[in-house]
Amino acid sequence: MVHSQLRSRYVGRTLEQVLVAPRGGAAGRPLLVLLHWRGGSPDRLLSSQLFAALAELGDRAPAILLPSGGGGSFFHDRRDGRWASYVLNEAIPAALRSLHADPHRIAIGGTSMGGFGALDIARLNPGRFCAVGAHSPAIFFTDAQALPGAFDSASNFAQHDLLHLPVSYGHTPVWIDVGSADRFRAADEAFATHAGARIHVWPGAHKSAYWRAHMGDYLRFYADACG
Repeated sequence: MVHSQLRSRYVGRTLEQVLVAPRGGAAGRPLLVLLHWRGGSPDRLLSSQLFAALAELGDRAPAILLPSGGGGSFFHDRRDGRWASYVLNEAIPAALRSLHADPHRIAIGGTSMGGFGALDIARLNPGRFCAVGAHSPAIFFTDAQALPGAFDSASNFAQHDLLHLPVSYGHTPVWIDVGSADRFRAADEAFATHAGARIHVWPGAHKSAYWRAHMGDYLRFYADACG
């Protein structure tokens, strides 16, 4: 596990990154990009459940990049920084250089804000990823229902409105899950229908304990989808 700093020209500041290499090294392995939740940071996604899941996968375990989302960027290009561009054009290339992971097998996923970001980035870059995962993604029916600061304006929201824009991930495997008591459940289910994707609904709420409990399920999905 390596903590590093990346000076982003797209965001205009230095951002924290965390890289995780499986036992045996990351060379030639798939790269999993995991985006954190609102108010979180890259290292908040580290947990005993994540390390246990990597160990269980053994030689199938991916290398992992945990980039910074600046607290509440929602990982899309906006006034205070081009956050999606930073993930695609700075964080991922830097991780590939450092880890020597396979550039042709990159998966993207995330929790809450990060789940929204993963779906949005993959939507705008069809065919770029070998798998897409959204774990309790923070999706909103309208701009008025969005969390404060999630979007710059109504027009900015409209540019990233996952429920009303055309969405197609082609042949890329897509995973969506949400807790049965999660406040985003209705919107997540509506998005799954809109995108033609399967959704897993398990007992739980919008909390880190829920995501950590299913980390093994998530990593098995990415490993299976990206070979």
